[in-house]
Amino acid sequence: MQFKHPELLYALFALLIPILIHLFQLRKFKKQAFTNVAFLKKVTAQSRKSSQIKKWLILFTRMLVFAALIFAFAQPFTSKINALNTQKETVVYIDNSFSMQAKGEEGELLKRAVQDLIENLEVTENFSVFTNNYTFKNTTITAIKNELLQLDYASNQLNYDAVLLKGKNLFSTNSGNQQQLILVSDFQTKETAFTPTLDSLISLHAVQLKPVNSNNLSIDSLYISNKTPLNIELTAHVSNQGKPLKNIPISLFNNENLIAKTAIDIEQNATAVFTVNNEESVNGSIVIDDINLAFDNTLFFSINKATKANVLAINESDDTFLKRIYSENEFQYTSVSLNELNYSDIENQNLIVLNELESIPNSLTTALKAFTDKGGFLMIIPSEKSDLQTYNDLLLPYNMRFTALNSSEKRITTIHYSHPLYKDVFNKEVSNFQYPKVQSFYTLNSSNGSTPLQFEDGKAFLTKSDQVYAFSASLKTENSNFKNSPLIVPTLYNVGKQSLKTSELYYVIGEENKFDIPISLQQDDILMMTLNDESLIPQQQYFNNKVQITTNDVPATAGTYTVSNKLDFIENISYNYKRDESMLQYQDLSGIKHINLSHSLPDLLGNLKSDSKINELWKWFVIFALGFLAIELLILKYFK
Repeated sequence: MQFKHPELLYALFALLIPILIHLFQLRKFKKQAFTNVAFLKKVTAQSRKSSQIKKWLILFTRMLVFAALIFAFAQPFTSKINALNTQKETVVYIDNSFSMQAKGEEGELLKRAVQDLIENLEVTENFSVFTNNYTFKNTTITAIKNELLQLDYASNQLNYDAVLLKGKNLFSTNSGNQQQLILVSDFQTKETAFTPTLDSLISLHAVQLKPVNSNNLSIDSLYISNKTPLNIELTAHVSNQGKPLKNIPISLFNNENLIAKTAIDIEQNATAVFTVNNEESVNGSIVIDDINLAFDNTLFFSINKATKANVLAINESDDTFLKRIYSENEFQYTSVSLNELNYSDIENQNLIVLNELESIPNSLTTALKAFTDKGGFLMIIPSEKSDLQTYNDLLLPYNMRFTALNSSEKRITTIHYSHPLYKDVFNKEVSNFQYPKVQSFYTLNSSNGSTPLQFEDGKAFLTKSDQVYAFSASLKTENSNFKNSPLIVPTLYNVGKQSLKTSELYYVIGEENKFDIPISLQQDDILMMTLNDESLIPQQQYFNNKVQITTNDVPATAGTYTVSNKLDFIENISYNYKRDESMLQYQDLSGIKHINLSHSLPDLLGNLKSDSKINELWKWFVIFALGFLAIELLILKYFK
C-alpha cells in the first residue's frame, strides 16, 4: 500500500495523547464514610468495573475513528508499480513489412495488429507509434486512427538494431518516467538476429505474431537465358515453402495482354521458360497464383529497344580483336588512326580505346580529360615502345603511373571475381584455368584504383581508376597470348557495356541502382518517371550524350515506370520488391530473458494497464471511520 500524502501519517502520534490521559488521570477520589453502607458496597464495585470497560471501549473506537480519518486524508492506494509520481511513456513499433501479409487466425497479421491497438488503447492516452516508414510522436489513438487503418506495407524494413534505436529516441529525456517499448512483429529470421541489450530505464515488450501456416510460393528472379536475332528466352526462378505442389500456372503478360502461359510442378525450386520477340519492346510481368503472400506473386520486367554504345578505337596496331568483340549488333564501333582522328568526334563517344599508341599528343590528353569528366570511359592498351612521359601526363588526374618496361615473363593468375567487371560472368571460381601470360610489362602503380586482373606476383595487369581502365602490357601476339584467352571477351565486352549502362530487365527497390539514358537534353530539361498517377523526379546527372539516373528507396512501389522528357516517351524501367520477406521463418524469442514476450497484443496491453492501475482506498477508510463512530454511539447508548 502506498500513500499520496504520507506526511499526514505523523498525525497518528497524536493518538497517544488520549491514551496517556486515560492512564494517568489527575482526578482523585475521596472516601466518604456513611453509617449504613454495607448494602451499597456490592453495587459500587460492579459500577466501577462496568464504567472502566465502557471507557476503554469508547477510547478505542474514538482512536480508530481518528486513525481511519488520518489514513483517509493520506489517500492510500495500491499498485503493482510505483506509479504515484511517475509519468507513463509508451512507444509502439508496428512492423509493416511484407511478411506481415501472412494470415493469422483473424486475418492478415498487420491489419489485426492495427485493429487490436485501436481497440485496446485508451482514447486519451498519449503515446508514440512508428512503423518502417512512418512515425507518429506524442499523439493519441483518436488522432491517428484513420492513418493507422490506411497503413500499407513497406518494402524497406528497418533492421532490429535500428528499431530499438529509433524507439529509444522517441522517449523523453526524463529518466524517472515509466518507459514501455512495445515491438509488434513476426520477428522473421534475418541475417542479424534480434538480440536486444538490457536497458534498466526501458521495459521492453515483444509481441510475436505468427501465421496459421508458413506456406508460400514466390517468383524470385528472372534472367535472359538465351538470345537470338529473333527471340529472347526468359527463365523465371520460382521457390516454394511448404508441401510439394503440382500443375501451378504461371502467366506472362505484355502490358495487360496475356502472351504465354505454362504450368510447373515444384517441391522447393523450379523454373519456367518463356520466349518473347527480340524485335519488340516488352512491358512485361510474370504472375503466379498463390493465396499466401501477395507481394511476391508478380515480377515486373521491361525489354527496351537495344541501344548501342559508341566505341572509338584510336589505333597504331591491329584492332581486329576489338572489331570482333565490339560487334555491330550491340556497339557502334569506329576505328581511326591517330593521324586521322577528328577531335570533334570524341564527345559523341561512350568508350575510347587507345590501342598501343607510342605517344599521346598533349591535345589528345586535354580532350580525353574533358571526355572522362563528362562521363566517358577510357581504355588504355600501351605499346612496348610507349613514351611513358606522355602516358603519365594522361594518367596523372586518375592517380595512375607507368614505370620502366620489365622484360620478364609473367602469368596472369589472379581474377577478382567480385569486381563489377566480372559480375555474373563466372558461376564459380575457376581453379584449373590456363593462365595467359606476357613477355614484358610496365609496372602500373595506382593509389586508389582497383585491379580486376593481377600477375602471379600481385602486380597489376589491368587497373581501373574512376572511368579509366589501363592494361600494363602490350596485347600484341608477340608479347602476350591474352587475345587468345577466354578472359579477353568478358573483360573488353563489359568495359564497353559499362560505358553506356543501359537498363536491365528489372531493378530491386531499396538497392542502389544506376543506369544510363542515351539522350541529349536541353538546358533545364529533366527526366521524369511515371507509374499510373504517380510521378517522380529521380536523381540524375547529365553528360554529353547520356543522362545517368540513380535510384535507391525511391521509387517505393513495384511496377514498370515510363521515363520521359516532358511529353516525349523514352523507355520503360521496371522495379520489384526484395524477396527477403518471402521466407516465412521466424526467430525463437523464448531464450531472451530481459524481454516480456507475448503472442497477443490485447493481452499485453491489458496486463500493462492492470500493472499501472491505481486502486484508491481512502473511501474505505472513510467508511471504517463512520462504522467506528456508529459503534461508539451504540456503546454510549446501550452499554451500561
